[in-house]
Amino acid sequence: MQSLTQAARAYQAATNHRSQRDQEADVFRYASGALMAARSADLIRRVQAIADNRRLWITVADLMRDPANALPQELRASIVSVGIAVQREMDRDSPDFDFLIAINENMAAGLAGQV
Repeated sequence: MQSLTQAARAYQAATNHRSQRDQEADVFRYASGALMAARSADLIRRVQAIADNRRLWITVADLMRDPANALPQELRASIVSVGIAVQREMDRDSPDFDFLIAINENMAAGLAGQV
């Protein structure tokens, strides 16, 4: 239990020195990594990766629709449109994992200022 507490403190210390955008980019990178690993895995891992990605994009859409969001309305609308395309792809019987990974990686790059 002590090592778990130490790990939590170490994680907190590390995140204190990183911007919120960097941390948000990591969430998209994590989702991309899960999709990459699941792409050729068994059905359960694919379903789990899609479900996690779906939760991410539902959260993103909710944040973009929040009237208190400080991002410009045009950017928020564009991100919602991307999210709709991602949701449609995830609803397919055989989602295109490469498409989903590319979108997540582009979001991560944008958040990290790499585009």
